[in-house]
Amino acid sequence: MEKFLLLKMKLLSAGARYPDSASCDCLVINLLGLCRLELFDIALFLWCKTFKMGAMDVQLESTAVQHGQAKINVEEHALVSLLSDEKYATEKTEDVDPDDYEKLEEGIMQYGCAHYRRRCRIRAPCCNEIFDCRHCHNETKNSIKIDAVKRHELPRHEVQQVICSLCGTEQEVRQVCISCGVCMGKYFCEVCKLFDDDVSKQQYHCNGCGICRIGGKENFFHCSKCGCCYSIVLKNSHACVEGAMHHDCPICFEYLFESTNDVSVLPCGHTIHVKCLREMEEHCQFACPLCSKSVCDMSKAWERLDEELATISDTCDNKMVRILCNDCGATSEVQFHLIAHKCQKCKSYNTRQI
Repeated sequence: MEKFLLLKMKLLSAGARYPDSASCDCLVINLLGLCRLELFDIALFLWCKTFKMGAMDVQLESTAVQHGQAKINVEEHALVSLLSDEKYATEKTEDVDPDDYEKLEEGIMQYGCAHYRRRCRIRAPCCNEIFDCRHCHNETKNSIKIDAVKRHELPRHEVQQVICSLCGTEQEVRQVCISCGVCMGKYFCEVCKLFDDDVSKQQYHCNGCGICRIGGKENFFHCSKCGCCYSIVLKNSHACVEGAMHHDCPICFEYLFESTNDVSVLPCGHTIHVKCLREMEEHCQFACPLCSKSVCDMSKAWERLDEELATISDTCDNKMVRILCNDCGATSEVQFHLIAHKCQKCKSYNTRQI
């Protein structure tokens, strides 16, 4: 009731003329049903503008028709307002002066190094020298050509100063140059101090890992126990190993967590470089270097080995040995063979004598 009286007072104060009080009450009720209280002033303005209330001494011949017209105007205005609110942020970012946009894009993909396409260089605080990126620094300052005492690496988070590749201005870490206004990296992470113009890598920052990764955030998940991001296809099927990525590759000894090379997760849960795994397979090595479990499905190979061993005569028929299966962990006592011993539980030949 209080809302009704408030709206009626607003309507009368607008200078509207009505044939009777009932018409005024009818209009208030209809407008009250059309919009929220905060939109009533808009509806009233549109109604007054449409019918020139107070400006023309006219009789309201059909309040129903007029109420209907007011309803259309109010709904259209409300719809435009809602759409404007939803698109405000997008319009704000897209509403960039063409000259400013051209400046931001100047030199894109024309600068950088073998690791990143970017329009800035970094100053390493550890040695006060300038490099294209921290990987370039680490390759130079942590190589075997450098005296062992002077070798060092640059952690990503310690980068404080960058130099614009276009104008040469040295400044604190930021995405847009303070001098020439160029965007120094289309992808920019303030936490990792990372710049990259090649956004086709689908970079994203993982809070769990604390670093940026590539491949698209929607394609990966972070495993808290393993301490790393894995492909979404492994979410419910991988074997968790505490800190699986926080160690060196068992073949090339590169630290896997920050490696720029592709890493493979083995069925046992251990990790290894993809290229290192392929080299193992080329040399007929199909067991994990850390736990000796098979790195792939070997059932066909075991069937083939069964056929081969059946054709080989064995002169040690009476000798029995105990074996441990590297795949299932079971122990068993089997007849000694010069070539291989078969697990009695999982039928694997990936065993060792104990």
